[in-house]
Parts: sequence; C-alpha cells; structure tokens
Amino acid sequence: MAKEYRNPLDYDFQRHPDTYRQVKLEVIGPVAWIKLDVKEDEGLAQGYQLKLNSYDLGVDIELADAVNRLRFEHPEVGCVVVSSALEGVFCSGANIFMLGQSSHTFKVNFCKYTNETRLYIEDASANSGQTYIAALNGVASGGGYELPLACEEIYLIDDRKSAIALPEVPYLGVLPGTGGITRVVDKRKLRRDLADIFLTLAEGVKGSRAVKWGLVDDTFKSSTFWEQVDARAATVAAGGHPERKGVALERVDPVVSDSAFTYQYVTLSLGDDRIATLELRVPATLPDIPEDPTTLGSGWWALRAFRELDDALLRLRFHLPQIGVVKVQTRGDLDTILKLDGQLAARAGNWFVNEVIHHMKRVLKRMDVTSKSFFALIDPGSCFGGSLLELALAADRQFMFDGEAVAIALSAMNNGTLPMGNGLTRLASRFYGDPSHATALAAHKGRIEAQEADELGLVTYALDDLDWEDELRLAIEERASLSPDALTGMEANTRFAGPETLETKIFGRLSAWQNWIFQRPNAVGERGALTLYGQPQSAEYDFDRT
Repeated sequence: MAKEYRNPLDYDFQRHPDTYRQVKLEVIGPVAWIKLDVKEDEGLAQGYQLKLNSYDLGVDIELADAVNRLRFEHPEVGCVVVSSALEGVFCSGANIFMLGQSSHTFKVNFCKYTNETRLYIEDASANSGQTYIAALNGVASGGGYELPLACEEIYLIDDRKSAIALPEVPYLGVLPGTGGITRVVDKRKLRRDLADIFLTLAEGVKGSRAVKWGLVDDTFKSSTFWEQVDARAATVAAGGHPERKGVALERVDPVVSDSAFTYQYVTLSLGDDRIATLELRVPATLPDIPEDPTTLGSGWWALRAFRELDDALLRLRFHLPQIGVVKVQTRGDLDTILKLDGQLAARAGNWFVNEVIHHMKRVLKRMDVTSKSFFALIDPGSCFGGSLLELALAADRQFMFDGEAVAIALSAMNNGTLPMGNGLTRLASRFYGDPSHATALAAHKGRIEAQEADELGLVTYALDDLDWEDELRLAIEERASLSPDALTGMEANTRFAGPETLETKIFGRLSAWQNWIFQRPNAVGERGALTLYGQPQSAEYDFDRT
C-alpha cells in the first residue's frame, strides 16, 4: 500500500525565525546577519551530536528558510553576512556521524538539498540585490567552507589558527558534497595544481596563502575583525532598498493522510506500485496585479501554489524514496494562467513580482533535478499553458489527450524567464538540435491542440480516447518496473542538453560521482573511511583504480 513508501522520519521543510534552533537571523537596517549557532543535542535524528557548528538537514532547512525569507520579508536588505555565533569556529561542515548512520538515499538527497540552498544564495546575490559575504571567525572545514564559497566575498580571521579546508578526500574517501570542487576551480578559478594540493591537504590553508590562492578575499586581524566586516558590509549594502515593503511568508502546511498530502492548490496522491500523482490547481479567477503587488501577500496564487509545489517535491524526495513515477497534472482554465503570465511579464520590474518569478524558476529547477520519473498528463480539464507548460516541459514524457477542449499554449514566460540550470529555456533544451524551431515556437500565439502539439514536438504522444488509458497504463507500468539507479543516471543525462554551467556540473557531475563514491567500500565498507571516522582504526582501501 502507498503508506508503506513513507520514510518513518517524518520531518517538514518549513521554518520561521521564531522557531529557529540552529540559526540566528538579525536584520539591522540594510544589512542582515545569518549566524550559525548550532545546538549539539538538537539534531534532526538521534545518534549524533552537532559539535563545532556541524550541520545536518535540520540546520540547512533553517538556513534555506532564512535565505528565502530575506528575499520576501526583508527586501530592504542590500547585504547579507553569513557568520558564526561561536568563538573560534565558523563551521566544521556536514556532521560525519550523521552521514555515517544515514541511508545512501538520504545522503545523496541531503547533498542535493544543500547544493540547492547554496545556489539560492548565489541567485539572491545575482537577482535580488542582496549580496552575500562570508565572515569566517574561525575554522571553516568541508561543507563549512562550501557555504562561504556560495557567497560573493569571503573574509577570514587572521588569528594564526583559523583555516579553510576541503578535507573529504584525505579524511573520508569521498568528495565535497556541496559543490566545493566546482566552485574552487570554476568560480574562484584556483589553478589546477594548487587545487590538487588544497583538496588533498587535510589541515587546509590559512592567512596569506588563502588570500594569495584566491580562496578568500582578505584576512582581518582578530582585534579588528568584526569592525572590518561591519565596514565592508555597509559598503556592499550601499544603503539597501528602503523603498521596498516586505511580504510575510505564511506556512503552507498540507493535510497529511495515508494516501495524500493535500495543500490549497497542490495535491500529492500516493498510489500503488510506486506511482504518485502530483496535481496543481488554478482557481477559476485570479486577481489582477494591483499597483502595489505586495497587497496580494503570500497567499497570492503565483507564490503560494509554487511554494506548495516546492514542499511537495521535497516530500517526494525525503519522505517517499520508493515512489518512482510521478504523474503530473494541472486543473483549471488555460486562459486564466495565460492572463496571469501576461501580467507577470508586464510587471517584472516590481521587486515583489520579480521575486515571485524567481521563486517559480527555482521550484522548476528543483523539479529538474529530482530523481523521479515525471510523466505529464495533458487531459480534459488541464491548463498546461505558459508558466505551467514548464511543468510539462520539465517532465520526461508528455502524454496529450486528443479531444475537444484539450489544449496547451505558450506565453512570454516560456521565453527565458524560467531558465534551466544549463542557462537555456526548456524549449531550447528540448529542441537543442533545432534552435530555429525553438525560436519560432517562442513566438507562437494561441491554443495548441493535440495533433498540432504533436507535429510541433511539444508532446511525446497525442492519444485518442481509444488508446489513452491503455497506452498510459503500459508506459507507467513499464517505467515503474525499471532499475531506479539506471533511471536516475539516465534522466540526469537526458534532461540537460547543451552547455555545461557551474550549476549543471554540481548536479550532473559532482552529484553523480558522489552517488557512486557513497556506495564504494573504500568509503562506506566495513573498513571504509567514512565508516571508521572518529574511531582509532585506519581505513583500508582497495587500491585498484576503476
């Protein structure tokens, strides 16, 4: 039965500053501070202590909430400083004992989630006028250095003992799990031979060498560290954005039963045979965007529905690891979503509308890298138009019912507003071999029915009422029967045609290698480095290169 697919550790992915346990969020005029203040005995699960500001998923959920909340509730902020509330230590990275006791599935999904949080930090710096800088007031090791790498500037305390390090290779026999290698060589542009030294030097580097190699932007003496950080933050903030009025984010809790997670606009239904249905609903009418869009609040469909979708995707990953195939459906009027898309495009210069659009983009990217097979069902009552057509284009296959009143449509939101991690639109990725066709489609107006959608290549199958149920059933049953490991690798390859970016490297390359390395005996075997971490025995490696 569906309920057997659940992960018994039933945590949620929503937080509020009033309930933070591991992170402190302070807003002082145009500057915000996110301080790691991790409580050792308050991990998400039992069996480990979060010493030295090490983190688990619970810590990162709070961090992700703070990053997103600053964008919506404190748009006046121009600079965000990421630091530590503990003296002498910034962060020692992901908790190794937590990783050691976790399932393979959890480890990979944990790394994926933390990667997304770091990418969202970079997205805020690029698109929200909130530049992130890191103030390392102590040792920053492993994931504790990968977090600063997502910031635009990094400042290290010069106390002769604080260092930065990525020690995963020499200590644990695995790779840095949150994009560390990629950012060191692609973003920080560290020379190959120096990167080779840094990534195999367990104790890391400090002081002038860290500056010389470009791993930090500067060091400040202990006596003036916070004074210098304050001054730099004020310069970066440049007065912030006092004209912006924030919008409070309300919780989007679902009603949970054995068979479904039911939100206001989204339902995740659990079926048998490792199959689920993800449905997004559009009301019959949506309000026009007023002169001051913030009056719509966080209950505005464009924001709330995608926040619900985001929560459902995370539950699919962490709560429902055995679900393999997800049927994606929409319900509503096609003209309603197209009208909204037109207003979003027209008002994108408003900070709140801009944030809502970027949030939609991030949720769709989360879907792109979710290890489930997504099949879009374009059937009677569906409204896959514009921004919601992106849901179908993000799916691995699209099945369209060939009948009256069933249509899809394109809008301005398909023309680059919601790009994938490769920097391309989903149309450009879909038609990577025929860019002129993708360009022509971007200008297409009007409703597109099944036969035309098939001819244009926008759907995989156009099926009439005689074939619809049987063809769909066979396709889904076949997909659910295939190896989940092979499908995960296959989908990660097919979803991202075209150019490689820092983002696709992190998810396509690093995550794939980590997926493999996390299962190798050298890391997690009886004598593996990750297994024996913290014990007196040394790891025993199989030295065959494969």
